[in-house]
Amino acid sequence: MERINDTLKKFGEGNNFQERYRAMKQEVLAHPDVRAFLREHEDELTSNAVDVGMIKLYEYANQSKACNKCPSLQECVNMMQGYHPSLVIVRGNIEIQYDRCPRKLTEDNQKKKEKLIKSLYVPKDILEASFNTIDLDGERMEAVEAAIRFVEDYKPGERHKGIYFYGEFGVGKSYILGAIANKLSQKQISSMIVYVPELFREMKSSIADSTLNDKIESIKREPILMLDDIGAETMSSWIRDEVLGPILQFRMLENLPTLFTSNFDFSGLEHHLTYSQRGEEEKMKAMRVMERIRYLSTPIRVKGKNKRL
Repeated sequence: MERINDTLKKFGEGNNFQERYRAMKQEVLAHPDVRAFLREHEDELTSNAVDVGMIKLYEYANQSKACNKCPSLQECVNMMQGYHPSLVIVRGNIEIQYDRCPRKLTEDNQKKKEKLIKSLYVPKDILEASFNTIDLDGERMEAVEAAIRFVEDYKPGERHKGIYFYGEFGVGKSYILGAIANKLSQKQISSMIVYVPELFREMKSSIADSTLNDKIESIKREPILMLDDIGAETMSSWIRDEVLGPILQFRMLENLPTLFTSNFDFSGLEHHLTYSQRGEEEKMKAMRVMERIRYLSTPIRVKGKNKRL
């Protein structure tokens, strides 16, 4: 859009300023939005408000409103990208104010949502999941109803038991976590989804750069933590006792909601936690971890066909 000052400079060049100004004024006053505004507020305007506010009216008339002249937010034609003008009356005079346009509002809301949903190693389709797009074939109904109930009942500061979704491969367990996270974000509630096998691999590599404790502290304090695909990792005594155990212990003591997905039921997961990758059997330590998981979550089986097939 051409700057207002540049336009005025052109009007002032030569001897026909008055003629150009009259043409500009006639064009502005013929603009349907300007005409509608002046007609609606004629009783509030001072006698010379239109002449005094002509530059404001020109600025308004020549910009995009509700993105009607902009191909995209990045190609916004307005003086302030992402903001569109509206006319207002201030003490009988015409003024112009700028508000976020529809595309700017959409982008800002998306960024806010992304900040509320933190994730580690989680696919994009999971982060964009919605209860509206879950395939309700009857078998998933119990799991989806429990997920919706969790979102509706959750209130920050109160104790809420999480959910342990378990079932076969590809039945939509991770997708339900994503739908929960998105619904929580609409209530301005922060959550984090973590893909457990990759998390544990990163934790091992963090020993070398001395960032392990900071990462554990960050994860265990999340308002709502979702551990996706627990049991798919290669279990070691160190991961179980120095990473997973402390995270779950802290969340149990602080009553922080924790949700899980797994291919194992509780019994299967306990067996998985019992044996390390070196074949060591440590049943008591596995039972301690399972005690925390049972305290933090209610098991719900997710049934259905394998959607990946």
